[in-house]
Amino acid sequence: MSIEDRAMSVNRRGFFKISSALMGGILLEIHLPLVANADNGKPALATAFVEILADKSIQIYATSPEIGQGVKTSLPMIVAEEMDADWGDVRVRQSAIDKPTYGRQEAGGSESVRASWDMLREAGATVRLMLLRAAAQQWRVLPDTCATEAGYVVHSTSGRRLHYGDLAIAAASQAVPAKNELHFKEKADYRILGKRITGVDNFGIVTGAPLFGIDQKLPGMLYACYEKSPALGGTVVSSNIDEIKKLNGVVDAFVLDGNGNSEELAAGVAVVGNSTWAVLKAKRQLKIRWDESQLVPSSWSQDQLTAKEMMKRPGTQTVTNKGDVDAAFVDAAVVIEGFYQTPFLPHAPLEPQNATAWYKDDEIEIWAPTQAPHDAVRFAATIFDVPASSITLHQLRAGGGFGRRLMNDFVFEAIAISQKMGAPIKLQWTREDDMAHDCYRVGGFHGLKGAIDKDGRISGWQDHFVTYTTDAKKPARGANLNSREFPLALLDNAKATSSSLPVALRSGWWRAPGSNALAFVMQSFIHELSVAAKRDHLAFLLELMGEPRWLDPGNTRSLNTGRASEVIKRAAQEIDWGKSRLSGQGLGLAFHFSHRGHFAVAADLSVDEQKHVTINRIVVAGDAGPVINLSGAEHQCKGSVIDALSTLAALQVSFENGSIIESNFHQYPLLTMKQTPPIEVHFIESDFSPTGMGEPAFPPVAPAVCNAIFQACGERIRELPISNSGFTI
Repeated sequence: MSIEDRAMSVNRRGFFKISSALMGGILLEIHLPLVANADNGKPALATAFVEILADKSIQIYATSPEIGQGVKTSLPMIVAEEMDADWGDVRVRQSAIDKPTYGRQEAGGSESVRASWDMLREAGATVRLMLLRAAAQQWRVLPDTCATEAGYVVHSTSGRRLHYGDLAIAAASQAVPAKNELHFKEKADYRILGKRITGVDNFGIVTGAPLFGIDQKLPGMLYACYEKSPALGGTVVSSNIDEIKKLNGVVDAFVLDGNGNSEELAAGVAVVGNSTWAVLKAKRQLKIRWDESQLVPSSWSQDQLTAKEMMKRPGTQTVTNKGDVDAAFVDAAVVIEGFYQTPFLPHAPLEPQNATAWYKDDEIEIWAPTQAPHDAVRFAATIFDVPASSITLHQLRAGGGFGRRLMNDFVFEAIAISQKMGAPIKLQWTREDDMAHDCYRVGGFHGLKGAIDKDGRISGWQDHFVTYTTDAKKPARGANLNSREFPLALLDNAKATSSSLPVALRSGWWRAPGSNALAFVMQSFIHELSVAAKRDHLAFLLELMGEPRWLDPGNTRSLNTGRASEVIKRAAQEIDWGKSRLSGQGLGLAFHFSHRGHFAVAADLSVDEQKHVTINRIVVAGDAGPVINLSGAEHQCKGSVIDALSTLAALQVSFENGSIIESNFHQYPLLTMKQTPPIEVHFIESDFSPTGMGEPAFPPVAPAVCNAIFQACGERIRELPISNSGFTI
């Protein structure tokens, strides 16, 4: 039953609200259960999250976009646990995109579990209590004498049992309990959460079921591709579209002027045909003259030279300035300096951008693997002057996102082409399109200076951060440094400033935004300081953390030095820290607080005379609160490690005259299975509310590996990827 059908049925019976704060105080609507005829295939009991069907199966709706992070499995697990359902009875479906009902529906910031935890527990506990009361009423016993057990209500005295499916219709007539009547399960009683649960789409994925955006098909659908200027903001002067229209399989070709915003609808040439192959083949024969006269040329090679010159001058903006930094350096026993550099990176998801759209009679229907469906609807309404209420978006599974699909330019292109053609359009980007028109993780440069006192402790820290800006007012997305960044907030004497370079490329959120680059810089330089102090790095890190405390007192979302110390010690323990190593072998350790997750990584590796790095083992230790799906959490951490090893090994993109040089994986070599080392993941399950797993394990990987390389061969790496320094993996 669709969300629209359920809403129509619910209107006859009303609805109730759970008064839990969501996204800053939005009240979550949960539709009142309804009674339906079991013979017509409709559910016997239904809420916005749960339907109990006539065949006794339980259908739970996953509310957030699935981009490979596992939330289509983990979010329904939370509901099922509080329902006390049997997971074997559960079927999972993607929910409708409906903000008033479901609140936040976005895949980004490792927020899906954290933002939904209370809401989903309440949804499950509500259904459980209604089922329990229905059974007590049927047995004519007190509810307190009944309990639930894996899909059944059990009477403790008589031993009578009723399956949820047998109680659904009766439960639907129960009064909806108030929030203060709900009782949540104790962690010790969990039957589902914390266990290894297979992803609900896994069978479909390995058997080739049509799950992804790229698989979407509609009757009468046409296929399209879209060619844009290699340099951001270029417009079409002329093209050979008349020749393109004559090609076999091509239905039409035309110029779109765009809306002046390259993040929404850039100017370009659309080719429409009767197959993806036909339009992609025709696209290769396009001859377009672009007007790039108003564009400001940009060059990565020149930016590197400019950044080094900027380091000779003070930063233009102060990030933090506390204590007496100048005195710390005057009194220091040891002072060291280092220049660090990180590159531009594309997202490079396995599935290039795509979307299917149908613009019809001032209504728009969209099928898209987006990370931000609400934004897609909101901006589409403005761009195409259509009420948001007349736009329907169907959320499809994405073949990777990493932040790229938070931007919906590919969705708007599909709509614009459909509007022109008057037919449903499936737009498909190529890998080359994806590389050339990404929203990149921008590069950055750090001029660092550190002081060590006579006791071997960090007494002063100075950082001049040269970053990028797209509007001359604020840093590009994911390119900022703030005063709470680790380790600035833990130091008594610290000064950080920033300066900005303009960039004529689109910037975007990239897995573990900000932290993905900052952790490499900060944790590597901390290791430099520990070496200069002739201290054991583990002891040095733990000393930096100090006594267990919240960095912001009373704020359980801030860094907790006690939680940080525990994961650092656990990673060191599992990697056998302190054990003697042969020549050419090294251990590395790093920590970072990212997206509310406390994670440490330890690396065991060897370096030969040709600078080839053999990573023997990677250990991850993390504290992100209670683990929802152990299998999914482990996979997210291992995926983060693999992603991070790829980026540190050889990944970067460069640009000249505003155009990206690299075009495909032959120039952007992702880590292979043969290169992937054994990866161990260990969790410290604290009792705080759970936070995300998709991003926080990524940042400490690069510094842990680079610190181990220094221990193995004595060469300090201050620039990523390490291939720029002659190292290979």
